[in-house]
Parts: sequence; structure tokens; C-alpha cells
Amino acid sequence: MPDRLDITWLALIGLALATIMVPLLVPLPLLGDALLLALAAVKGRRIALDFLDLRAAPALWRGLVSAWILMVVLFAWLTSAVVALI
Repeated sequence: MPDRLDITWLALIGLALATIMVPLLVPLPLLGDALLLALAAVKGRRIALDFLDLRAAPALWRGLVSAWILMVVLFAWLTSAVVALI
């Protein structure tokens, strides 16, 4: 029976393949960027929780790391939105 790290590893492979497929399947740049960044956020959270072992850490640390990942993703999306509008 696979453990949590094996399941996370398989999920990360699936998310990486989905990341490769997004530019081919989504014609709208802003929507594609948002989808790519959402996938990146999910991958980052899975890595933080399982590979950095934050799943067993206090809720404050999990919240801070998740908020940091979300802020990075939102900043990247806003940057791509501004570039698309220029």
C-alpha cells in the first residue's frame, strides 16, 4: 500500500503533466496563466505539507506557508495581467 509521500509524488507528476497541457488546451492567456498558477499553488502546498513535513506542524506554520504560497501566486498572476493589459 502506498504511503502519503508516494501518493503526493504521483499527484505531483499528474499536476506537472496538467501544467504541460494547459498552454495547448486554453486559448485565453489570462485564463491559462491563472490555471497554471493555480496548479503551481497546489503543487507548492503539497510539497510543503508532505515533503517539508508541515502536515504535522502547528496550524500557525501551515497557515503562514500557505499564505506565502498564495501571495506569490497572486503577485505572479497580477504581473501577468498587467503585462497583458499593456
